[in-house]
Amino acid sequence: MFRAFLPLREGWIFIGPLGGGVLFTVLKGWWFLFIPLAVLTMMAFIFFRNPPRHPPEVESAVISPADGRIITVERLRTDEAGWKVSIFMSVWDVHVNRSPVDATVKERQHRKGRFFPAYRPEASERNEQNKLVLETSQGKSLTVVQVAGILARRILCRVGPGDSLRRGQVFGAIILGSRVDLYLPEEAELSIKIGDRVKAGESLIGFLR
Repeated sequence: MFRAFLPLREGWIFIGPLGGGVLFTVLKGWWFLFIPLAVLTMMAFIFFRNPPRHPPEVESAVISPADGRIITVERLRTDEAGWKVSIFMSVWDVHVNRSPVDATVKERQHRKGRFFPAYRPEASERNEQNKLVLETSQGKSLTVVQVAGILARRILCRVGPGDSLRRGQVFGAIILGSRVDLYLPEEAELSIKIGDRVKAGESLIGFLR
């Protein structure tokens, strides 16, 4: 039960020193430092929180890789037709990213770039990002792209080529929010629309028929 309230492990490098500082100010009686350090510690817990999620046990379901608001639902006009779904993560949303399907990581690619506001369309093409190409056991290919924003300058990704992911499994995070782009094959049936609020690991994006 206690583990459900633990923050993302990468957050302890911030939470630990701040929490230690809070304890030190109490022991020393430095109350003028206690309040700002306590506030920073609380904010660190909020930023790195990792609440438990329960993926729906629905065959062929695709669930949201991020918490936030749907800002793009677009049919792609490229040689490889498909769908693009973009999720904007505000600074107050949970920053943890989860796998949308049961899959194997086929490719991971990190690309440096700019830091435009994540809600702008050009952020998908020009901002710093980390791309994961996933393949299901049925041979369906999906791509999840973690995109940095104007505040989010650090992208965490724990997995690489050859790793297996379960639907809803944590694979990384974007510190201080940003956006996640999900690319689906053309035959995917979507169940969301622009403006919808979604939760990583729980909210249904659609189905891979």
